[in-house]
Amino acid sequence: MTRLTRPLMASLIAVSALVFGALLPIVALAFTAPGLGTAASYAILAGTPKITNTGSSVISGSVGIYPAAAVDGFPPGIVTNGTIQAGTDAAKTAQSDLTTAYLNAEGQTPCTPLTGDLGGKNLSAGLYCYSSSAQLTGTLILTGAGPWVFQIGSQLTTASDSTVSVIDPTQACDVFWQVGSSAVLGTTTHFVGTIMALTSITLANGANIVPGRALARNGTVTLDTNTITAPTDCTASASPTASPTASPTASPTPTPTPTPTPTPTPTASPTPTAAPVLATTGGGPQNGVPWMLVLFAAYCVAGAGLIIREQRRNA
Repeated sequence: MTRLTRPLMASLIAVSALVFGALLPIVALAFTAPGLGTAASYAILAGTPKITNTGSSVISGSVGIYPAAAVDGFPPGIVTNGTIQAGTDAAKTAQSDLTTAYLNAEGQTPCTPLTGDLGGKNLSAGLYCYSSSAQLTGTLILTGAGPWVFQIGSQLTTASDSTVSVIDPTQACDVFWQVGSSAVLGTTTHFVGTIMALTSITLANGANIVPGRALARNGTVTLDTNTITAPTDCTASASPTASPTASPTASPTPTPTPTPTPTPTPTASPTPTAAPVLATTGGGPQNGVPWMLVLFAAYCVAGAGLIIREQRRNA
């Protein structure tokens, strides 16, 4: 049996430190935006007893409720780019997908603990958590590329005229709020992101979620002259707006000219194979699994090589 000499043990410890030192940051940053499934097409979801609207709310996206089947206030409320699903199989499926997304967001770790008011904070992409309730007074600024996932232990409340501002508008659909009880948005709040509340969601007069969603698992959604716009494309990246192409103006047919000698077309260089796009997990592929396997294999190979070398030295 090979005796592990001190140099060999030191080498193995050094390799282990390098491998696991590389693994830990990958695992720590492996948070993701929760997939909504069929619930993604809904601007509003509720459980029971009903969805209530007062005033001329404008909802872009479907409105659903299950297991209850009562939706009041449409009209005068308007639903565009979607339908009202009250007690239907489609609403049941959406509620099931919402539950899956909620539990996914709730169970992700590790989070960055937050305390105090959200107003005045400037946050880059990350997984953030409040152990109990969270309050927004003033403006919360989200910078860079998402996702942003907020875990809130109990209630989410916003003061009047509060704002969630995403510096890059193309990232607005990557904001998620997992709320342990209910969410209450104050008068004329300008909110962004998908609220997934365990109980209920209430929007005071003039509060808007653009873009975003009000998805309540068990309770009601109450509206009062609000605008909610469900994101319709959360995968497109920002791109410059193309200038309109002018329609060609008809012109007289030109007099034929001698056909020039064709110029040889240069052979196109092979198009390089595109590098795989890494998932948005804060660093590396989702959950860090591919890198973990590669690094673990490298650790095994390195360790075996050191042992073989020691055996030959002792032979």
